[in-house]
This record gives sequence, C-alpha cells and structure tokens, in this order.
Amino acid sequence: MNPRLLALKSAVPPYVIAQNQAAHYARSLFAEMRDIARLIPVFENTGIRRRHSCVPIEWYLGDHGWTDRTQLYIENAVNLLETVTRRLLEEAKLQTGDIDSIVVVSTTGIATPSLDALLVERMGLNRDIKRLPIFGLGCAGGVTGLARAADLARAHPGSKVLFLVVELCALTFRKNDISKSNIVATALFGDGAAGAILSTDGEGPALTAAGEHTWPHSLDVMGWDMAEDGLKARFATSIPGLVASDFRALLDEFLARNAIARGDIDAFACHPGGAKVLDALEDALDMPRGGLKDSRSILSDYGNMSAATVLFVAERMDVRKKAGRTLLTALGPGFSAAFLMLVNER
Repeated sequence: MNPRLLALKSAVPPYVIAQNQAAHYARSLFAEMRDIARLIPVFENTGIRRRHSCVPIEWYLGDHGWTDRTQLYIENAVNLLETVTRRLLEEAKLQTGDIDSIVVVSTTGIATPSLDALLVERMGLNRDIKRLPIFGLGCAGGVTGLARAADLARAHPGSKVLFLVVELCALTFRKNDISKSNIVATALFGDGAAGAILSTDGEGPALTAAGEHTWPHSLDVMGWDMAEDGLKARFATSIPGLVASDFRALLDEFLARNAIARGDIDAFACHPGGAKVLDALEDALDMPRGGLKDSRSILSDYGNMSAATVLFVAERMDVRKKAGRTLLTALGPGFSAAFLMLVNER
C-alpha cells in the first residue's frame, strides 16, 4: 500500500531581503577582498530577486558565534515548524492527537533535544509518537526525507506521518570569511520551512518509487566545514558539470529499475540549487531554457532554502491536485541525487 500525500504546506520567517540590498551590504562588508568586484555579479546571476530571513539584515553586520547562532536557530526553527504543522493539520482536517510519527529534516543547525522533541513539547503531540530526526542530507533532504517518511507510513498502514523540514541557511553567514564559497552562499541562501502529512488512508497523490545515487570520491563537492564561529559552506565549481554529464543517465537507471518510461513523467519538481544547476537540469531533461519554470520562480522568490526548497516547488505546482506523474528530484552532499515519484490518478 503506497502512502498518500494528505497535505503539503510551507512557511517563511518575517524579514525579506531584496537581492540588490544583499549585494550592497556584501560589497561593503567584503570591500577588502581582492576579487570582490569580480564576484559581486554572482548576486545578479543567481536568478534570485529576494529571500526571507529569520533575522533583520543588520544582524549580519555583527560578529556571531556558535552560542547565539544556535539559540536563534532553535527558536526560529521550532516557530516555523509549528506554523507549518498547524497549516498541515488544517488542510488534512486532523488534530494533533491524530499524528503517529514525526520526521524532521534539518542540516543548518544543531539541537539536542532534537527539533521533533521540542515540537512535541510545544504542541502537545502524542507522547508515544515515533520520532525520526534527520541531519546531514543538505539540499537533498526534502526528497530523501520525504521518502523516509513514506517508508514509515508504508510500514504502519493507516498511521499518520508528519514530515517536516526547516532550514535557516542565512544564519550560517560569516562576515569575516572572505572565501569564494561564502560569497556564493551569501548570494544564494534563504530561510524557510515546509512539510507534509502522509498516510495509506486518505486522498491525494501516491508516493511510489524512490531512489538515490551517491557519486564515488565526491565527499568534497558540497557540505559544511566546522569553523570556530559556525558552519562554513563548501561548494565545488564542478556541480553543474556533474549534473550535465551524469544526471540523465542516473534518471534513466532509476526509471528502468522501477519500470517507468521517461515519457510517462508528466512534470518535474526539481530542487533549484542555483541558476547554473537549473540550466544543466533542463539540458539533461531535454527541456528548453526556462522549462523548469516553477523551480525558477521559487528560486527567484525565496532563494535556495536547502532541503525545504523542493517542497516549495511542489506546493507551487499544486501536486496534490495535479494529475499524472510528478518526479521530485534534488542534489545534496555525499555528493548525491535523490528521486521520488508522486502519482495522482485524478
């Protein structure tokens, strides 16, 4: 029995940062960086108009360490998760006591007790609820985490599984880091949360085939380095090239394993890691430039919110009502690709 997507919702924090505003601040903060004039155009080339932040832009002008970053991460993450959960329960017409399992994905901060436990306490969820916190999946977490939540729902027919993801990427900004990776992260990252409710009982598209691939010898392609004052972004310039050279073959292997024809896919909900990655994905999928319009519009409106972003794309595509097969895809540290098929017979 395949689980169904009973609800899909998202939320963002209150502060909006326009991309030209972010570029202005970055030009001032990194004025002493030798290559800053050459790197500032990345803000214009990302395809991003604005992003959301859990702190005002002035916060980024100060020095911050693990303590205040972590306090802000936990407070804002739980607030956003509660907002998403209440929206999901309302859409699914459920009560807090109806939730049997909770899966929470996040890679932009550390919380022990984990975010799921904090949310259980905040909202009074069932005391015998099954909890699964997931850390380290990065941008792939929205797809891989949703697949894990589907496994839970499939293993316990009739149960209600709450899947949540929250990423406060902007809190990782480090004003004293003049590396190219930090400039790219400053131009790309935003904050956001999203979630879903899954069950084998109910109406909605079925979550069917899921798959993953981890490239060999690719651990340095994407991830976090641990610095004295927080998490330091790591990006390799080879990411668009890996997508261009390998993604189509990996997709074909996934489809072949699950006896799905390429022509049977009606829509793609792809995580928009960046403008160049979207270009490479469209080429790999034989799409015209701009073919992944919903992925591009989410990137423009919200930036890269790591694992949460693909669920924003799926929500904008209205996948709960969209007929046919929709394939969710994302790339993340490992370096890995994740696939998940939604099938709506309506």
